[in-house]
Amino acid sequence: MRSERRREVLVCGAAAGLAVGGFALAAGLRGRWPAGAGAVAVPYHAHLWDLLHGQAAGDLLFNWNSGYGAPFLADFFAYLMNPFSWPTALLPRSQGQLAVLLVTLASIGLGTALMAHLLGRLHPGPRWLRVFAAVGYGLCSWVLDAGGGAPMWLWGLVSLPLLGLVGDWCLHERRWVAGALCVALAWAGNLYTAALATVIAGLLFAVRLFATPRSVRHRVRATGRAVTLTLTGVLLASPVLFVAVRAARGAQPESPVQPLGPSELGGHLARLLPTATGGRPLPDVAIGVLGLLLVCGLPFNRRVRIRERAVWCAALLLVALTFLWTPTVLVWHGLAIPAGGPYRVAFVLSGLLVLAGWVSLAHRPDLLTLLGGAALVAVVAALAATRSPVPASTWVLLGVGGAVLAAALRVLDRRHTDRRATALATWVVGGAVLGNAVWSGYAAFGAAPDDSVPPSAVRAGHAAVRDGTDWPEGRSDPGPHAYTPNDPLLLNGQGGGYFSGYLPTVTALLLHDLGAGWTAGGRQIGSVTDPVGQALFGIGAHLDDGPPPEGFTPVRAPAPPLVTVLPPGARPGTSSVWARQESLLGSQVYDVPLPVPAGGPAPTLHGTSGWSVPGGGDGTVFTAACTPGSTAYFHGVWYSGTVSGLGTSYRSAGEQPTTAVAVHRLGTVPADGVVRVTLRSDVVSQVPARPIGCLRADALTAAVARLKATGATRVEAGGHTVTATLPPGSTGTALVSVPAAEGWTCAVDGGGDTAPTPVLGMIGVPLGGGADRVSCAFRPPGLTEGLTVTSGTAAVLLLVGLFARLSRRRPAHTPRRDRRVAAATGR
Repeated sequence: MRSERRREVLVCGAAAGLAVGGFALAAGLRGRWPAGAGAVAVPYHAHLWDLLHGQAAGDLLFNWNSGYGAPFLADFFAYLMNPFSWPTALLPRSQGQLAVLLVTLASIGLGTALMAHLLGRLHPGPRWLRVFAAVGYGLCSWVLDAGGGAPMWLWGLVSLPLLGLVGDWCLHERRWVAGALCVALAWAGNLYTAALATVIAGLLFAVRLFATPRSVRHRVRATGRAVTLTLTGVLLASPVLFVAVRAARGAQPESPVQPLGPSELGGHLARLLPTATGGRPLPDVAIGVLGLLLVCGLPFNRRVRIRERAVWCAALLLVALTFLWTPTVLVWHGLAIPAGGPYRVAFVLSGLLVLAGWVSLAHRPDLLTLLGGAALVAVVAALAATRSPVPASTWVLLGVGGAVLAAALRVLDRRHTDRRATALATWVVGGAVLGNAVWSGYAAFGAAPDDSVPPSAVRAGHAAVRDGTDWPEGRSDPGPHAYTPNDPLLLNGQGGGYFSGYLPTVTALLLHDLGAGWTAGGRQIGSVTDPVGQALFGIGAHLDDGPPPEGFTPVRAPAPPLVTVLPPGARPGTSSVWARQESLLGSQVYDVPLPVPAGGPAPTLHGTSGWSVPGGGDGTVFTAACTPGSTAYFHGVWYSGTVSGLGTSYRSAGEQPTTAVAVHRLGTVPADGVVRVTLRSDVVSQVPARPIGCLRADALTAAVARLKATGATRVEAGGHTVTATLPPGSTGTALVSVPAAEGWTCAVDGGGDTAPTPVLGMIGVPLGGGADRVSCAFRPPGLTEGLTVTSGTAAVLLLVGLFARLSRRRPAHTPRRDRRVAAATGR
């Protein structure tokens, strides 16, 4: 038994080593890995480093770095719950790319090892062939093209075989407690991929349950175990589930995307072929030439029982069809096609293909199986070539690799008793599989854009932000560099830039209404860049937007404290971005003229909803009258075209509702007070009714001085709390420069906690007849309920475990007569 376990560990370790080595070799040869790691994973892991080293302003519940204060626990669950992410804190902070690469390699290795073990539980077969089959799963094209850059998704690569093993335990009616814990581990690691993996693991369980003859009683018992332990495991992960659901309910909606439309079968078939990636978004499911040959040969393998073949083929066909029909694709993604890609779930089909291929391989495919499989592969390739461009490397791998693998498999069948021939053929199969994987990875990584940020840039930007920080007296905003969508996390500042699937709608709308830009329909927001917006959020320093080294120079400006006081009776204005900024500032600092058309194609004014600017020609000219010497700003919001005025020209790439453009500085208003702006667009585009605002510097200086005098004299910020000491007897509304996301409660002078009263989306706290102190705390919605459910479930699980242990210790069944004798003798 011990030697058998050693051999199994060796097999799983070999599978993990080959998969990790193949991925690392392809990445090393190409000098990069799948796109997306630098944009999302690296900044989140930098923030994790700050959290674990005590250098972050916030904690697991709240993120003071991004969105000028945003809930974080749901994001932590979504992006950082892969257990391999946590040890990366041992690396230097600037080595974020290396940290993410190590998480990727560890996830690929564990997923491949678990798949190798699952294949052995599915059907006994040659150990080394099981290793090579598992590598096809660990290095499937989904990993090489998309998943390798997203450590959070890669936990799904682990969850699928892990849950498959749990199903195996259910079939053998053992390890109920361990199975529930494994389900909890999968769901806690990544909720989204775990749900998908659970569906496929359930399908695998059903296939195994009905592919072989079993008694009805056994099927009922096994199904009952599977259902109860899965439910228990999910309930154990309730904090993740409850927090994520509540956060999703209040999150900015997914950016609208074009419907998938009809999908041609040839394009989908092309994604079964190695290196055939890129182009139109389609599911990347290729598992290598070996896996493809085996799956295509399964219907012809007479050594697999007809019933088992039929069940496997039906399961594969069922899942594959769900990727062809838009309604079922929507179901896979929770009824919303994600803007980042409509086929994030492709790894589940890859896993099912590997499992089906192993069923054929474990039964030693004969000549008919190999010929039938090769013929079907040829048909797939021919259909794919007629509908989708197939690179030359695909034909080389199919032709040369397919021939070599077919010959080796034929030797393994005919001379399986000859150890030397078997060993040689096995090595040939292994070499072909590894070569296919490295070549596919090299091709996929070459097609990916390089979105990495050099470690030297991270170190320089981090140091510049740290030099300018004065938290919590003021914020240090990394500014509009846009190295990544999450620069404040990457550089440990306190900015507005943030990308998150759980970004609260109130945060997105507040920054949008105050003139910050957004993309992805508001799920990616930027920092405010104009002086008034920066004053409203207490930004005392920001990085200049020039190139390095100038771009790393902190620019300081006087700023109010994070908590200010609006006088009683102040009413928020909402007619324009300038009015909204002045409402929160409590002072008038802008000239906001109604622009007058002065040349070019005539625009149309639609009341307060804005202007329609025609396209073509030399552009539409607007003029506006402002105070000489003031600074003119333009806010086009959704405008798409070129904006020119006061010596400034820039491209505005707005597109409603996905892309909003931030307030942009034009220049100093000349002595005649006339601001002349030219808008050139290719098509009809929209601008607000009053897109021009002219800022009077002296008015802003006076407004900031007043807010400093009447605002908080002392601000203290904890991980998810903020406390402000106000001038004695302050009245009106305390305005905390933090978006009023659900979960905040505030108290005045130590009184009872109540929900804040938002002011245009900011946290507002009425001070009543006078107050000296305001304190606010944040608690993620759903956390209390989730912990309660988890506690109850853990207690039940503990009782079940104790009962099972005591049951195993009971003596074997004693006949009734022997029990009487034992009772009479007292033994």
